[in-house]
Amino acid sequence: MADTSITLRLTLADPVPGVRYSLQKDDMPFEPATATDRPLSFDVAVRLSDDGRFLGPFVRREGPRRRFVYIRIGQSAGDHASPWSRRAKIDIHDIQAELLTLARAGRMLEITLPGRGADGSPTCATVRSATGWRAV
Repeated sequence: MADTSITLRLTLADPVPGVRYSLQKDDMPFEPATATDRPLSFDVAVRLSDDGRFLGPFVRREGPRRRFVYIRIGQSAGDHASPWSRRAKIDIHDIQAELLTLARAGRMLEITLPGRGADGSPTCATVRSATGWRAV
């Protein structure tokens, strides 16, 4: 069996308006977008191997198991005038097996994430969802 291409949708529920965000592809910003007062979504194409590993130019790794995707923020997303230079790390290695089965069958998996930290600035570091992943 070959790798399966799946799509992950990362949605920031409340990004900071006027701030530029992008995915990180390899080590560069990819398709930056400037936030408004509406949720901001990024669709990420990844490959899922037969043994459940996530692969592709958007997938980062840490150790033998942890896999994640970065959302770049401010200067990291190419806005050199921004006061922020951050990345948000979204874990994908812990997506439930049942959801991965649905993704292999063609369903998109989505997670909604907070876009702001407690101080109102763009969220960064490892960002967790209150609701988790779901098939759409």
